[in-house]
Amino acid sequence: MTSNAKTIEEYLDNLPADRKSAVSALRQVVLKNLPAGFREQMGYGMIGYVVPHEIYPPGYHCDPSLPLPFANIASQKNFIAFYHMGIYSDPKLFNWFVNAWQKLTPGKLDMGKSCLRFKKPEQIPYKLIGELMSKISPAAWIKMYETILKGSKKNVKEKPGKIAG
Repeated sequence: MTSNAKTIEEYLDNLPADRKSAVSALRQVVLKNLPAGFREQMGYGMIGYVVPHEIYPPGYHCDPSLPLPFANIASQKNFIAFYHMGIYSDPKLFNWFVNAWQKLTPGKLDMGKSCLRFKKPEQIPYKLIGELMSKISPAAWIKMYETILKGSKKNVKEKPGKIAG
């Protein structure tokens, strides 16, 4: 479900009460643990956390007019989604998260590449999400992003069709 909201407040105001409470709580945890330099803004119809052009002028390789995306929160049709590009890009961070999830959370991890899906808002592990958010600075994310992007471009030369975007 993509939102046409122009502001985060408008996005939140358009959510059903149960989703608004959970998304607002998730947002507060993210903001509390968000390393300095990331910026909160609407993007792709979701609440987004990006590295702004002031810090990373090249922007996002798929559309350089956009800042470099890092994380998002969204209310989808059947779940609340939390997207975190670091967990998708860093195998050590992914393994840490999965192990921490298994220790702290009784439920099964419902995860795509960068997307954590929460079908029951009361089962969102806010403290764990906060800890995850604190683990990557904008500088570390830029370095990781550029390393992956350079590797993808190298693979394109060797094997066409391998760059994501």
